[in-house]
Amino acid sequence: MASPKDSAYSTSFGDLARITLRVLGRNKMRTGLTMLGITIGIGAVICTVAIGEGGSQQIRDQISSLGDNMVWVEAGGRTVNGAHTGNDNTKSLVDGDSDAIAASTPLIKACSPNVDGHVQVVYGNQNWSTQFRGVAPSFLTIRNWPVAEGTPFTEQDVASRAQVTVLGKTVADTLFNGADPVGKTIRVGGLPFQVIGVLTSKGASGFGRDQDDTMMMPYTTAQHKVSGQDWLDDIFCSAVSPEAIDPAQEQITRLMRQRHHLRPKEPDDFNIRTPTQFLEAQEQASHTFTLMLASIASVALLVGGIGIMNIMLVSVTERTREIGVRMAVGATERDIQMQFLIEAIIVSLLGGVLGVFFGIFASRVLASTLHWTMQIPALAIVVAAAFALFMGLFFGYYPAQKASQLDPIEALRFE
Repeated sequence: MASPKDSAYSTSFGDLARITLRVLGRNKMRTGLTMLGITIGIGAVICTVAIGEGGSQQIRDQISSLGDNMVWVEAGGRTVNGAHTGNDNTKSLVDGDSDAIAASTPLIKACSPNVDGHVQVVYGNQNWSTQFRGVAPSFLTIRNWPVAEGTPFTEQDVASRAQVTVLGKTVADTLFNGADPVGKTIRVGGLPFQVIGVLTSKGASGFGRDQDDTMMMPYTTAQHKVSGQDWLDDIFCSAVSPEAIDPAQEQITRLMRQRHHLRPKEPDDFNIRTPTQFLEAQEQASHTFTLMLASIASVALLVGGIGIMNIMLVSVTERTREIGVRMAVGATERDIQMQFLIEAIIVSLLGGVLGVFFGIFASRVLASTLHWTMQIPALAIVVAAAFALFMGLFFGYYPAQKASQLDPIEALRFE
């Protein structure tokens, strides 16, 4: 004779779901508190992912704003009598090096010499200490830096050493207080310069420096009239593609060593750098920080899962007689197990859905408060929902299994 456990009778999934919802409805406070742990955990994970993705996007934007596949050659240092002079302390970079790189390096599409330093600029009763850059017209293309007002200087200005300048937004605002600076004459280190344009604003760099606190002029003017030097501080170049950056560095290195007559074992008297080297390190640090935050947030999920298991075990004890009655009228072990498993899954999924909304809301609040870019990938929401389902299955299985293994006779006797 078949026992109730082996009965062919089986409750449908729909009936089990309705029974579960009625049970949860009878214990609203306990259900809500159980869901709260999952809600906070899922919300915290989504929030940390949004912070990390926002930070990574900011770094990618900074890489893009720094230039068009930019590679730059800077003056290096030499070892003299056993002492290294340090970077930027050689005078080996000259105009001819820039011309040679542009002409002899197929992977480089544009080059600009650079001479820079700090100078005092004056207009009327306003003055400001800023960085000047002496560059070629191609520099603005290499840096993806268009002129917002006026025009850039030309190759003719370079050839004639014209005293013209294009101002960064910060310098223009400081000197002219919102007035149109184009056509005005300012004094740069005591020399009159005509303002012919104003650059678009780039904001802070990845290193926190105000990129708009600058002014640009023909490099020949900077060399012979401002700094008084005939060598270059840097040569800025633009590779033909992101993939060409590394091989372009190798080509430039061979060319520069040949032009500077360096012997095979002699160290370079120049350095070749790319902005991605610094910003990729920042992005890696951002990913590590995000992973650490997500790991901390996952603890809240674990606590929420343990809370589900704890409440489900209490529920099994409280409803022992109910379980016995259901088994006595034909419910199978599978029915009992599925009922409690569905209960755990529903609580977890509801908590997960609320957690997604909580995470999105909290991300927007943080973005508004901290002025930080937040990005929530769709994948993060899908993974959060899937993880909530997994939490229900994982932490609900043991209580459900325990409920299904109750002896119906002992369960009916339970008070």
